Amino acid sequence: MTLFTTIQQFVPQQQLSKIAGRLAASRHPLVKRAFIRSFAKAYNVELDDYERQSFNAYESFNDFFTRELKDDARTIDKTSHGIVSPADGIISQLGQLHDNKLLQAKGRHYDVGQLLADSEDGHYFADGSFATVYLAPSNYHRVHMPFAGTLTKTRYVPGTLFSVNNSTAANVPDLFARNERLVCMFDTEYGKAAVVMVGAMIVAGIETQATGKIIRTDDIQEAEHDMKFAQSDELGRFYLGSTAIVVLPKAAKADWLNGMTPNTAVQLGQLLGVAKV
Repeated sequence: MTLFTTIQQFVPQQQLSKIAGRLAASRHPLVKRAFIRSFAKAYNVELDDYERQSFNAYESFNDFFTRELKDDARTIDKTSHGIVSPADGIISQLGQLHDNKLLQAKGRHYDVGQLLADSEDGHYFADGSFATVYLAPSNYHRVHMPFAGTLTKTRYVPGTLFSVNNSTAANVPDLFARNERLVCMFDTEYGKAAVVMVGAMIVAGIETQATGKIIRTDDIQEAEHDMKFAQSDELGRFYLGSTAIVVLPKAAKADWLNGMTPNTAVQLGQLLGVAKV
Protein backbone atom coordinates (compact mmCIF):
# COMPACT_ATOMS: atom_id res chain seq x y z
CA MET A 1 0.00 0.00 0.00
CA THR A 2 1.33 3.44 -0.93
CA LEU A 3 1.90 6.28 1.54
CA PHE A 4 -0.82 8.32 -0.19
CA THR A 5 -3.32 5.48 0.24
CA THR A 6 -2.38 5.03 3.89
CA ILE A 7 -2.79 8.73 4.66
CA GLN A 8 -6.29 8.70 3.15
CA GLN A 9 -7.42 6.17 5.73
CA PHE A 10 -6.66 8.55 8.58
CA VAL A 11 -7.74 11.96 7.29
CA PRO A 12 -11.31 13.06 8.25
CA GLN A 13 -12.72 12.54 4.75
CA GLN A 14 -16.28 13.80 5.32
CA GLN A 15 -15.21 16.85 7.33
CA LEU A 16 -12.60 17.75 4.72
CA SER A 17 -15.23 17.45 2.02
CA LYS A 18 -17.65 19.72 3.92
CA ILE A 19 -14.99 22.40 4.38
CA ALA A 20 -14.01 22.18 0.71
CA GLY A 21 -17.68 22.40 -0.24
CA ARG A 22 -18.22 25.62 1.70
CA LEU A 23 -15.15 27.26 0.21
CA ALA A 24 -16.00 26.06 -3.29
CA ALA A 25 -19.50 27.54 -3.02
CA SER A 26 -18.24 30.93 -1.80
CA ARG A 27 -18.99 33.89 -4.06
CA HIS A 28 -16.63 36.22 -2.24
CA PRO A 29 -14.50 37.79 -4.99
CA LEU A 30 -11.17 37.13 -3.27
CA VAL A 31 -12.01 33.54 -2.32
CA LYS A 32 -13.40 32.49 -5.69
CA ARG A 33 -10.63 34.26 -7.63
CA ALA A 34 -7.90 32.61 -5.56
CA PHE A 35 -9.41 29.14 -5.88
CA ILE A 36 -10.19 29.35 -9.58
CA ARG A 37 -6.86 30.81 -10.69
CA SER A 38 -4.78 28.53 -8.45
CA PHE A 39 -6.65 25.46 -9.67
CA ALA A 40 -6.43 26.50 -13.33
CA LYS A 41 -2.70 27.05 -13.02
CA ALA A 42 -2.06 23.79 -11.15
CA TYR A 43 -3.98 21.68 -13.68
CA ASN A 44 -3.34 23.70 -16.85
CA VAL A 45 -7.03 24.36 -17.41
CA GLU A 46 -7.81 26.10 -20.69
CA LEU A 47 -11.23 27.56 -21.51
CA ASP A 48 -11.19 27.21 -25.30
CA ASP A 49 -13.88 24.48 -25.29
CA TYR A 50 -16.14 26.24 -22.80
CA GLU A 51 -19.05 28.63 -23.16
CA ARG A 52 -17.57 31.19 -20.74
CA GLN A 53 -13.97 31.88 -21.68
CA SER A 54 -12.95 34.21 -18.88
CA PHE A 55 -12.13 33.04 -15.36
CA ASN A 56 -13.87 36.17 -14.10
CA ALA A 57 -17.17 35.02 -15.64
CA TYR A 58 -17.73 32.35 -12.98
CA GLU A 59 -19.69 33.12 -9.82
CA SER A 60 -17.88 30.62 -7.58
CA PHE A 61 -15.35 27.81 -7.77
CA ASN A 62 -18.27 25.34 -8.04
CA ASP A 63 -19.61 27.31 -10.99
CA PHE A 64 -16.19 27.15 -12.61
CA PHE A 65 -15.66 23.46 -11.83
CA THR A 66 -18.99 22.47 -13.39
CA ARG A 67 -18.50 24.85 -16.33
CA GLU A 68 -20.53 24.15 -19.45
CA LEU A 69 -19.04 23.25 -22.83
CA LYS A 70 -19.75 25.14 -26.03
CA ASP A 71 -22.59 23.50 -27.96
CA ASP A 72 -20.22 22.25 -30.66
CA ALA A 73 -17.27 21.37 -28.41
CA ARG A 74 -17.88 17.60 -28.52
CA THR A 75 -18.97 15.33 -31.35
CA ILE A 76 -21.47 12.67 -30.33
CA ASP A 77 -20.94 9.42 -32.23
CA LYS A 78 -24.11 8.27 -34.00
CA THR A 79 -23.26 4.59 -34.55
CA SER A 80 -26.40 2.46 -34.32
CA HIS A 81 -26.68 0.87 -30.84
CA GLY A 82 -23.44 2.61 -29.89
CA ILE A 83 -22.36 3.12 -26.28
CA VAL A 84 -20.56 6.44 -25.95
CA SER A 85 -18.34 7.83 -23.23
CA PRO A 86 -20.41 9.56 -20.54
CA ALA A 87 -17.66 12.08 -19.84
CA ASP A 88 -14.26 13.44 -20.69
CA GLY A 89 -11.69 11.38 -18.85
CA ILE A 90 -9.54 8.28 -18.92
CA ILE A 91 -10.65 4.67 -19.24
CA SER A 92 -9.84 3.11 -15.89
CA GLN A 93 -11.10 -0.35 -16.84
CA LEU A 94 -13.70 -1.87 -19.13
CA GLY A 95 -14.73 -5.35 -20.14
CA GLN A 96 -17.05 -8.17 -19.14
CA LEU A 97 -18.40 -9.11 -15.73
CA HIS A 98 -17.23 -12.51 -14.52
CA ASP A 99 -18.91 -14.17 -11.53
CA ASN A 100 -20.85 -10.91 -11.01
CA LYS A 101 -17.58 -9.01 -10.59
CA LEU A 102 -16.08 -5.95 -12.25
CA LEU A 103 -12.37 -5.38 -12.64
CA GLN A 104 -11.15 -2.47 -10.52
CA ALA A 105 -7.42 -2.75 -11.20
CA LYS A 106 -5.01 -5.54 -12.01
CA GLY A 107 -5.61 -8.29 -9.47
CA ARG A 108 -8.57 -6.52 -7.85
CA HIS A 109 -12.24 -7.21 -8.53
CA TYR A 110 -15.43 -6.12 -6.77
CA ASP A 111 -19.03 -7.27 -6.77
CA VAL A 112 -21.58 -5.50 -8.96
CA GLY A 113 -24.27 -5.99 -6.30
CA GLN A 114 -22.07 -4.12 -3.82
CA LEU A 115 -21.52 -1.33 -6.32
CA LEU A 116 -25.26 -0.96 -6.92
CA ALA A 117 -26.08 -1.54 -3.22
CA ASP A 118 -28.74 -4.04 -4.27
CA SER A 119 -28.18 -7.78 -4.61
CA GLU A 120 -31.18 -8.28 -6.91
CA ASP A 121 -29.89 -5.65 -9.35
CA GLY A 122 -26.47 -7.24 -9.03
CA HIS A 123 -27.75 -10.66 -10.10
CA TYR A 124 -29.50 -9.09 -13.07
CA PHE A 125 -26.17 -7.88 -14.48
CA ALA A 126 -24.43 -11.27 -14.20
CA ASP A 127 -22.21 -11.83 -17.26
CA GLY A 128 -22.89 -8.29 -18.43
CA SER A 129 -20.30 -5.64 -19.23
CA PHE A 130 -18.96 -2.39 -17.81
CA ALA A 131 -16.85 0.67 -18.55
CA THR A 132 -15.21 2.84 -15.87
CA VAL A 133 -14.24 6.42 -16.78
CA TYR A 134 -12.06 8.44 -14.40
CA LEU A 135 -12.51 12.21 -14.50
CA ALA A 136 -9.23 14.00 -13.74
CA PRO A 137 -9.36 17.40 -11.98
CA SER A 138 -8.82 19.29 -15.24
CA ASN A 139 -11.64 17.51 -17.09
CA TYR A 140 -15.15 18.70 -17.89
CA HIS A 141 -17.13 17.46 -14.89
CA ARG A 142 -20.61 16.85 -16.18
CA VAL A 143 -21.80 13.30 -16.85
CA HIS A 144 -23.95 12.55 -19.89
CA MET A 145 -25.97 9.60 -21.11
CA PRO A 146 -23.95 6.82 -22.80
CA PHE A 147 -27.18 5.42 -24.25
CA ALA A 148 -30.83 6.44 -24.54
CA GLY A 149 -33.09 5.31 -21.72
CA THR A 150 -35.72 6.09 -19.11
CA LEU A 151 -34.46 6.80 -15.60
CA THR A 152 -36.49 4.61 -13.24
CA LYS A 153 -34.62 4.82 -9.95
CA THR A 154 -31.82 6.64 -8.17
CA ARG A 155 -30.07 5.24 -5.14
CA TYR A 156 -27.73 7.38 -3.06
CA VAL A 157 -25.26 5.25 -1.12
CA PRO A 158 -23.21 6.91 1.66
CA GLY A 159 -19.63 5.80 1.99
CA THR A 160 -15.97 6.70 2.19
CA LEU A 161 -14.30 9.35 0.06
CA PHE A 162 -11.03 7.81 -1.05
CA SER A 163 -9.32 9.24 -4.10
CA VAL A 164 -10.24 7.27 -7.23
CA ASN A 165 -7.00 7.64 -9.17
CA ASN A 166 -5.12 4.60 -10.48
CA SER A 167 -2.83 4.39 -7.46
CA THR A 168 -5.70 4.20 -4.99
CA ALA A 169 -7.70 1.84 -7.22
CA ALA A 170 -4.75 -0.55 -7.22
CA ASN A 171 -4.43 -0.50 -3.43
CA VAL A 172 -7.89 -0.10 -1.84
CA PRO A 173 -10.10 -3.23 -2.03
CA ASP A 174 -13.66 -2.65 -3.30
CA LEU A 175 -12.91 1.05 -3.78
CA PHE A 176 -15.89 1.92 -5.98
CA ALA A 177 -18.24 -0.17 -3.83
CA ARG A 178 -17.03 1.60 -0.67
CA ASN A 179 -17.03 5.24 -1.77
CA GLU A 180 -20.07 7.48 -1.69
CA ARG A 181 -22.02 7.10 -4.92
CA LEU A 182 -25.26 7.69 -6.77
CA VAL A 183 -26.68 4.73 -8.68
CA CYS A 184 -28.91 5.64 -11.64
CA MET A 185 -31.02 2.78 -13.05
CA PHE A 186 -32.49 2.92 -16.55
CA ASP A 187 -34.83 0.99 -18.82
CA THR A 188 -33.20 0.76 -22.26
CA GLU A 189 -33.65 -1.06 -25.56
CA TYR A 190 -31.62 -3.96 -24.16
CA GLY A 191 -33.10 -4.12 -20.67
CA LYS A 192 -31.96 -2.50 -17.44
CA ALA A 193 -28.70 -0.55 -17.43
CA ALA A 194 -26.94 1.61 -14.87
CA VAL A 195 -24.71 4.65 -14.62
CA VAL A 196 -22.99 5.00 -11.26
CA MET A 197 -21.50 8.34 -10.24
CA VAL A 198 -18.79 7.66 -7.66
CA GLY A 199 -17.60 10.35 -5.28
CA ALA A 200 -13.99 10.82 -4.22
CA MET A 201 -11.75 12.68 -1.79
CA ILE A 202 -12.83 16.31 -1.37
CA VAL A 203 -15.87 15.76 -3.59
CA ALA A 204 -18.25 18.44 -2.38
CA GLY A 205 -21.34 16.87 -3.90
CA ILE A 206 -23.16 14.99 -6.65
CA GLU A 207 -26.11 16.42 -8.55
CA THR A 208 -28.41 15.01 -11.22
CA GLN A 209 -31.20 16.41 -13.35
CA ALA A 210 -33.67 14.16 -11.53
CA THR A 211 -32.60 14.64 -7.92
CA GLY A 212 -30.98 18.05 -7.71
CA LYS A 213 -27.92 18.21 -5.47
CA ILE A 214 -27.82 15.20 -3.19
CA ILE A 215 -28.12 15.94 0.53
CA ARG A 216 -25.70 13.63 2.32
CA THR A 217 -27.21 11.25 4.87
CA ASP A 218 -26.00 8.22 6.78
CA ASP A 219 -28.67 6.06 5.17
CA ILE A 220 -29.33 4.91 1.62
CA GLN A 221 -31.78 7.18 -0.23
CA GLU A 222 -33.93 5.73 -3.00
CA ALA A 223 -36.29 7.56 -5.32
CA GLU A 224 -38.50 6.41 -8.20
CA HIS A 225 -38.46 8.30 -11.49
CA ASP A 226 -39.93 8.23 -14.97
CA MET A 227 -37.63 10.55 -16.89
CA LYS A 228 -36.61 9.96 -20.49
CA PHE A 229 -33.08 10.79 -21.66
CA ALA A 230 -31.66 10.76 -25.17
CA GLN A 231 -28.11 9.60 -25.70
CA SER A 232 -25.65 12.39 -24.72
CA ASP A 233 -28.22 14.30 -22.63
CA GLU A 234 -26.73 15.67 -19.43
CA LEU A 235 -27.40 13.31 -16.52
CA GLY A 236 -25.58 15.08 -13.70
CA ARG A 237 -22.39 16.65 -12.44
CA PHE A 238 -19.70 16.35 -9.79
CA TYR A 239 -18.61 19.14 -7.48
CA LEU A 240 -15.00 17.96 -7.47
CA GLY A 241 -14.15 14.33 -8.30
CA SER A 242 -14.51 11.60 -9.76
CA THR A 243 -15.63 8.46 -11.67
CA ALA A 244 -18.57 7.31 -13.81
CA ILE A 245 -19.24 3.60 -14.26
CA VAL A 246 -21.52 2.28 -17.02
CA VAL A 247 -23.01 -1.17 -16.34
CA LEU A 248 -24.81 -3.10 -19.10
CA PRO A 249 -26.74 -6.38 -19.01
CA LYS A 250 -25.72 -9.60 -20.73
CA ALA A 251 -28.51 -8.99 -23.27
CA ALA A 252 -26.66 -5.94 -24.62
CA LYS A 253 -23.77 -8.16 -25.79
CA ALA A 254 -21.54 -5.10 -25.61
CA ASP A 255 -18.56 -5.28 -27.94
CA TRP A 256 -15.95 -2.77 -26.75
CA LEU A 257 -13.66 -1.26 -29.37
CA ASN A 258 -10.16 -2.77 -29.54
CA GLY A 259 -8.55 0.60 -28.86
CA MET A 260 -10.42 1.05 -25.59
CA THR A 261 -7.89 -0.10 -23.01
CA PRO A 262 -6.96 1.14 -19.52
CA ASN A 263 -5.39 4.63 -19.50
CA THR A 264 -6.92 5.54 -22.87
CA ALA A 265 -8.06 9.18 -22.90
CA VAL A 266 -11.66 9.63 -24.07
CA GLN A 267 -14.04 12.51 -24.61
CA LEU A 268 -17.75 12.86 -24.03
CA GLY A 269 -19.65 11.25 -26.92
CA GLN A 270 -16.74 9.17 -28.19
CA LEU A 271 -17.72 5.64 -29.20
CA LEU A 272 -16.67 3.04 -26.60
CA GLY A 273 -18.40 0.04 -28.11
CA VAL A 274 -21.56 -1.30 -29.69
CA ALA A 275 -24.46 -3.22 -28.14
CA LYS A 276 -25.38 -6.16 -30.36
CA VAL A 277 -29.10 -6.28 -29.57
